[in-house]
Amino acid sequence: MHDHGLVDTEADLRVLLDAIAGSPWVAVDTEFMREKTYFPQLCLIQLATPDHIACIDPLAFRELGPLKALLHDAAVLKVFHAASQDLEVLYLVTGKVPGPIFDTQVAASLLGHGEQVGYANLVQAVLQHELDKTQSRTDWSQRPLKSEQMSYARDDVRYLVPLFLSLQRELDALGRLTWLQPEMEALTRPELYQADLEGAWRRVSGHKRLKPKELAVLRELASWRENQARELDRPRRWIISDDALLLIARTRPTEEQALRELRGLPKGLGETQVRQILQAVQKGAEAPRETWPVLSKRRPLAEAEEVVVDVGMALLRELARQQQISPEAVASRKDVVALMRGEEDAALARGWREQVAGTELRRWLLGDCALRCDGTRIRMVELPGAADDPNVAS
Repeated sequence: MHDHGLVDTEADLRVLLDAIAGSPWVAVDTEFMREKTYFPQLCLIQLATPDHIACIDPLAFRELGPLKALLHDAAVLKVFHAASQDLEVLYLVTGKVPGPIFDTQVAASLLGHGEQVGYANLVQAVLQHELDKTQSRTDWSQRPLKSEQMSYARDDVRYLVPLFLSLQRELDALGRLTWLQPEMEALTRPELYQADLEGAWRRVSGHKRLKPKELAVLRELASWRENQARELDRPRRWIISDDALLLIARTRPTEEQALRELRGLPKGLGETQVRQILQAVQKGAEAPRETWPVLSKRRPLAEAEEVVVDVGMALLRELARQQQISPEAVASRKDVVALMRGEEDAALARGWREQVAGTELRRWLLGDCALRCDGTRIRMVELPGAADDPNVAS
């Protein structure tokens, strides 16, 4: 594998991209910082193929035009591990979500490695190699980068190459490669990485404890905070905390003095910010009742239904075990509840999840079969005509 080192000139970038041109896939990883900013700061992009590896310094370029073309080339598969954060930062930098993609974390979950297995643990399990993770919390914005940082960064794609090939072969042998397609398409939807100012109130911890009118005020406050964080490029919590937003929404102050007397309010709030907060409170308080935010309230499960879901989860785990898939990758408890309630968009009612577990779970829920324990495991047994028997609970 040829190491192109740190690519920080236009000439070196062209050499790298020419070298990997024609490769049907490329392993990609990023290093970024966002502890002190609203937007993630892209600090490094790592690329690898079976024959080439490189670290690209985005801080050295005014724009990444040639690299954008590669990331958005529909003929080149981009391989990530736990892709969502990488996709977010690359979307913000390039204006488009890279694709098509292959996420080794998702692929591993379809092979029994756990729903959110970490990169180092997966490399250890599949390749029997232990990675050095001492640089995981390093400052990637500093220059020059240390040799330890460069080694760490290269390893994040060096082993992604054989990892991808191994997982792809195993999925193909089991006929599960097609299962990945809807999962990958879902990850590359642009709306996942676009700011949702109207829905910012849903991200405020504790919002479910507010009354409807208070939620209307919180909606305006959260939208204001989101705009402030974006404009100043600072974390939301640096603008004003969730607890302070909740308190303002509950008390709905109308005067500056009353606002400043609230506990948890940042001491550095300027006159303009105070005025904007009071305006947001007024706008939310005066919003018509029909426009107030509504929390989705599903009927709570009855005690007997909770028992049914408990048994359904046990059946789900057994069905996943038989297929050697992580149960968490197949469905959550909420998904089993949705199937039991007959919801049309239930994840277990479509795609590969229906094939693995949904069909059998539905048959059991309808009373077409039963569970039997032989002392060491549970198994399904047919109950002819049981679905029509009024004495069989469904």
